[in-house]
Amino acid sequence: MGGYILAIDQGTTSSRAIVFDGDMAIKGFGQQEFTQFFPASGWVEHDPEEIWQSVLATARTAIEKARISAADIAAIGITNQRETVVVWDRKTGKPLNSAIVWQDRRTSGLCEELKSRGLEATFTEKTGLLLDPYFSGTKLSWLLSNVEGLRVRAEGGEVCFGTVDSWLIYKLTGGRAHVTDATNASRTLIYNIGENDWDDKLLGILDIPRAVLPEVKDCAADFGVVDKSIFGVEMPILGVAGDQQAAVIGNACFEPGMLKSTYGTGCFALLNTGTDRVTSSNRLLTTIAYRLGGVTTYALEGSIFIAGAAVQWLRDELGFIKVASEVGALARQADPKQRLYMVPAFTGLGAPYWDAEARGAIFGLTRSSGPAEFARAALESVAFQTHDLLEAMKKDWQGHGATTVLRVDGGMVASNWTMQRLSDILAAPVDRPELLETTALGAAWLAGSRAGVWPDAKGFAAHWKRDKRFEPEMADEERKSAIAGWQDSVSRCLTRRT
Repeated sequence: MGGYILAIDQGTTSSRAIVFDGDMAIKGFGQQEFTQFFPASGWVEHDPEEIWQSVLATARTAIEKARISAADIAAIGITNQRETVVVWDRKTGKPLNSAIVWQDRRTSGLCEELKSRGLEATFTEKTGLLLDPYFSGTKLSWLLSNVEGLRVRAEGGEVCFGTVDSWLIYKLTGGRAHVTDATNASRTLIYNIGENDWDDKLLGILDIPRAVLPEVKDCAADFGVVDKSIFGVEMPILGVAGDQQAAVIGNACFEPGMLKSTYGTGCFALLNTGTDRVTSSNRLLTTIAYRLGGVTTYALEGSIFIAGAAVQWLRDELGFIKVASEVGALARQADPKQRLYMVPAFTGLGAPYWDAEARGAIFGLTRSSGPAEFARAALESVAFQTHDLLEAMKKDWQGHGATTVLRVDGGMVASNWTMQRLSDILAAPVDRPELLETTALGAAWLAGSRAGVWPDAKGFAAHWKRDKRFEPEMADEERKSAIAGWQDSVSRCLTRRT
C-alpha cells in the first residue's frame, strides 16, 4: 500500500470523501448531497441506505480523481454527523427504521418527563450532557418503544444500534465490525465519560438493552478491515471521530485552552480542557475531545443548531440567493441604518439556552427590509450565537488562561465578510486555516498517524498554517448595542426564561 489516506466525512446534508497524500495535501475529492426528510413538525430523518450509497460513490470519485488505485490507500479515517441514530438487523445489515437526525425534536416530551423526575443531574454527572432531544439516547429509546417488534428483537441480540460511524463501519466491513469511538459514544447520553463505558443505570432509565450497543475504541484504533468486494482490495479503518472532535484535531487544538469553532449546518465551539473534566455552570456540555492511547482529553462544548442552515433557508425557501456563496456579497449591500435580528430557532435553541420548544423569529422589520438585510441578519446570528458560547466558556474556564484566538473551519468561513463580522462581535482575533477541510483532515490524521505514514501530534501541529487572521474593527459602543439587541430578541423567543 502507498502513503495515501482516504477520509470519509459523512455530514448532515452531504457525504464527502477526500484523498490526502503523504504530505497531507488534497489529491482527490468527492461530494454528494442526499435527501432530508421532515415527516412531522420538528422531525428530521435520513435514509441510512442512501447515506451508505452516497459514501460509496464519493469515496470512489475521490480515488478516481486522485488518479490512484484503492491499493494505494494506506488507511481510512471516518468522521460523521454526531447523535444521529441508526438501527439495523445484525445479520442482514438492513435498516429497521429511518435514521433519526441530531436535529430531530420528537423526544422533547420524554426529556421533559425525565427532568420532572429530577434525573437531569444524574445524566449530566455521568455523561457531561443535558437532557435534550439533540442526543442519541432518547432517540434510541423512542425507536425501541415505537417501532413494532424492535424491542423484543433488540433484547434478543438481533439488532445493532449505532451512530453513523458505526453504521458505515458495519457496511464497509461486510458486517464483521460493530464498533464506535469514544467521541461518538460520549454524545449518546448513555456513555459514562469518566469510566469510559456504557452506563448501566442510564441504560435502565431509558430502557435500552446493552445487547444493541457497539464496542467503544480509542479514536486511533483498529476498527476493522474494508471488505475486498467494495473497493477490490482490503483497507484498514484506523481512525474515527465525531465531526466536531475531528475538527478539534484537524485544527491541531491539542493543548488545553485552545479553541475552535466549526461553521457548517450548525455551529460547534470546543475548548480543549486537557485531562481536566470541567463541569459547566453555564449550561455548556462536557464532552470527550479525543481518546488516544487510552488517555482521555476532555472539552467544553457549545452547540448551535442553526448556522449554515440559515443560509440554506435563504436559498431554498426564500429564494434570495441561488448559491450559498452569494450570501456574503448580499449582506454587504444591507442598509447600515437598519438593524434586523434573526433568531434561527428552527429546531429549538442550543447552548447556552437549551430550549427545545423555542422557534425562530425576525425582529426589527421595516417596510424597506429586503433580501440584503435578511442576509446580514442570518450571518450575524451566527456571530451572536458564537459570542454567547464563548462568554459562557470564559466563565467556566476562569483562571485557566484560555486563548483569546479562535480557530475556525467549515463552509461558512470562506466568506471574509462573515469572518470579519464574527471578529467584530467577539472583539477577538479569528484565525482561518489554509486548509479549510479540517474535519476530514482530523479523521485523516487519526488514520495516517496510526498507519505510520503521517507525523505524531507535535509534528502535525507544526504543519498547521494560517490563511488569514481577522482582527476586530467595530467600535465598542456599536458592538455592545448590537449584542444587547440580540439578547433582547432571543429573550422574546424563549419558552422558558433562563
